[in-house]
Amino acid sequence: QVQVVESGGGLVQAGGSLRLSCAASGSIFRIDAMNWYRQAPGKQRELVAGITSGGATNYADSVKGRFTISKDNAKNTVYLQMNSLKPEDTAVYYCDAAIYSNVLRMSHYWGQGTQVTVSS
Repeated sequence: QVQVVESGGGLVQAGGSLRLSCAASGSIFRIDAMNWYRQAPGKQRELVAGITSGGATNYADSVKGRFTISKDNAKNTVYLQMNSLKPEDTAVYYCDAAIYSNVLRMSHYWGQGTQVTVSS
């Protein structure tokens, strides 16, 4: 079994910063990639940022230059540093981890989500 747990959400004023963490644990052979998604009320879930096992990163245009994704391989943890937050960043943020439980089997595991609220 694999567990994915997010933390670090909260309420912040516009222009402020938050750092989200996502830790994977359990039967992990290898992590292929980890991604952050978000879903605002009434909107579809969207990809915010992702990082591969090799360290390649990608970002949604709306967060480029403000958000930074990074990882700690030893801790199976990915971080999302969010700076210059805007009210439109308000959403539930979810972590998605593409994890191999053995050499052949890869599955996606999702966390429960963490609320980020940015006040104007």
